[in-house]
Amino acid sequence: MIETARNHLLLLVCLFAIAGCDNRAEVALAGKTMGTTYHIKLLADRGMDTAFLRKKIESRLEQINNSMSTYREESEISRFNAFPEVGENFPISNDFMNVMTAGRQIYELSDGAWDATIGPLVKLWGFYGTNENSGVPDADAIQAILPNVGFRRVQLRSGNFLVKSSPHVTLDLGSIAKGYGVDQIATLLKTAGIESALVEIGGEVFAFGRKKDGSAWAVGINTPRKDAPLDSVYKAVPLTDGALATSGDYRRFFESGGKSYSHVLDPRSGYPVNNRVVSVSVLAGNCTLADGLATAIMVMGPEKGMQLVERLDDVECLIIIHKAGNRLMDLYSSGFPKS
Repeated sequence: MIETARNHLLLLVCLFAIAGCDNRAEVALAGKTMGTTYHIKLLADRGMDTAFLRKKIESRLEQINNSMSTYREESEISRFNAFPEVGENFPISNDFMNVMTAGRQIYELSDGAWDATIGPLVKLWGFYGTNENSGVPDADAIQAILPNVGFRRVQLRSGNFLVKSSPHVTLDLGSIAKGYGVDQIATLLKTAGIESALVEIGGEVFAFGRKKDGSAWAVGINTPRKDAPLDSVYKAVPLTDGALATSGDYRRFFESGGKSYSHVLDPRSGYPVNNRVVSVSVLAGNCTLADGLATAIMVMGPEKGMQLVERLDDVECLIIIHKAGNRLMDLYSSGFPKS
């Protein structure tokens, strides 16, 4: 009996040692992509070839860039934008079609508040790339562009084809391409055997698993004030097996005639929105959807935006609005974490 008890005790000690021994280390990877930066934190087995993993990550990001970067003349999207034929099939990759399919869903859900064809309006208002704003555009110039704005002017055909209804229709997927990139890198990491990671590209995030201490990953939402430091955290959100994307109007704007004009444009009117919304953060099951919805809700405004989120499964949001006296007010959907 004494020997049996000793064996049982030894077995328990061994099991405890195995359970308490975590051979994983937290690894941080970072680099440049999509005109911004990426940051990844992951738990990897000690001895994993993280240099090889980084190469795979950057190769995948390069594929997505070559598909949807409007700053590359030979990218798929640039070639589509220059394609003059109406009614003719333009072949695209799976990546491009995946993002366009998600974009069509967001366009329809938001009643056109999010629109991939808004690029010409963004350029006209001086918010494209590093273009300097030259003031409020002429109303006639805005009206001249609107006939070529509207996602319905691009048809998605089976077999991975896009079709234009006008030679002047162009696409800019910048407001969801980063989210798609985040999703794809998260998938790559899971395929590589990583069980816990946080992936961020340009502020859009997806996390899965938990940190080494068992706690959820934490993602900070920037303080939505024009004079706030870039690293000022307004709220930290716990994130496990989901995405968080934030859109705001407090970084890019110009003033004219005593009035402030945001870079957030309503593709239906052609003008910047003025609905008191300064920031929208969306939680969703994937970052492509979260990224697009954050932009859409900025345009829709607090009432319609919240109504949309409450209709959707597994989607939550925090809408921050500007109040009199330079105060901020938080509007939470029913399931967004408040603490």
